[in-house]
Amino acid sequence: MEYTVQKLGRLAGVSARTLRFYDEVGILKPARISSSGYRIYGAAEVDRLQQILFYRELGVGLDRIKEIMGDPDYDGVRALRLHREELLERRGRLDALIANVERTIGAREGGTKMSDEEKFEGFKDKLIADNEAKYGAEMRAKYGDGTIDRSNAKLRGMSEADYAEMNKLADEVHAALAEAFKAGDPEGEAARRTAELHKQWLSYSWGSYDKEAHAGLAQMYVDDERFKAYYEKEPGMTAFLRDAIVAYTRQ
Repeated sequence: MEYTVQKLGRLAGVSARTLRFYDEVGILKPARISSSGYRIYGAAEVDRLQQILFYRELGVGLDRIKEIMGDPDYDGVRALRLHREELLERRGRLDALIANVERTIGAREGGTKMSDEEKFEGFKDKLIADNEAKYGAEMRAKYGDGTIDRSNAKLRGMSEADYAEMNKLADEVHAALAEAFKAGDPEGEAARRTAELHKQWLSYSWGSYDKEAHAGLAQMYVDDERFKAYYEKEPGMTAFLRDAIVAYTRQ
């Protein structure tokens, strides 16, 4: 069966504009163009769109999807099996969060008490899983499986107080970075304070501090668009953070 842009969009639940954009960036080309100038999609394109939407649901960016599916060794069946594994893991994390909510409701309605550790079951596993999905491959390639596994284990074992403090520090890093960026000097006092707060934040997941690793991570923030998006509240802010951290590690 063949579909026009409009029909395929209705079938898949995406807009015609999205399909035209996928064509423009080369991630999903139509099978042919009709004599009237309409994009026509066939069975192969339907299957490809399904795969694209699976990847999008799992948070993979379009550039990465295009790279994955453009690989000569790409195996659609293997990709489906991997999608299934990831979705089952996600369901497990959601089940853990649902169970946490139910226990919390019971505790607040006069049932059994929850320990502080129980109150955070599910949250840290979700954070670890999200980080692995977004950045795991790059971080493991750069620092090794052992380092990342130890970091994840440290996060899982974190107390309620430490978990709250880590999140508070993340907010403080952003606030300090905004202030330092306005000052404009990556070697100034405000920039040094930002780098120091960032170091403190890292200490909650790193086993030990290493200046070279800190500077390398800052460079990764600039090089990788996903990391960059986290800090780039204004143009140039991520590069400023990198410069501030590099200056800090040289002191």
